Amino acid sequence: QVQLVESGGGLVQAGGSLRLSCAASGRTFSDYGMGWFRQAPGKERGFVAAITRSGVMTDYAASVKGRFTISRDNAKNTVSLQMNSLKPEDTAVYYCAVYPRYSGLSTHPESYTYWGQGTQVTVSS
Repeated sequence: QVQLVESGGGLVQAGGSLRLSCAASGRTFSDYGMGWFRQAPGKERGFVAAITRSGVMTDYAASVKGRFTISRDNAKNTVSLQMNSLKPEDTAVYYCAVYPRYSGLSTHPESYTYWGQGTQVTVSS
């Protein structure tokens, strides 16, 4: 069993930066890959970034590549999303989630379990 809590969201101007954090409880955190997704009002939940359980491999949506960085600290049971050069179209609720596989990555939200409750990110123009 894993519980996830996101934090770090807020209101920023276009071009600014935010760092999101996802804190996980449970002894098995290091056994799972992790992902970040986002959802704007009226839209489907979409992939942002993912990281394997070891942290060696990562994947990003084309829309955030070069601007966002996902990382994890298994000793602290946290996964982070550093967001730079933010744009108004980045406005959404951001969620972290668990990828329940021994290895690999996925961009599909249906592949993930143990979703957090989300943190709001709003980027003004």
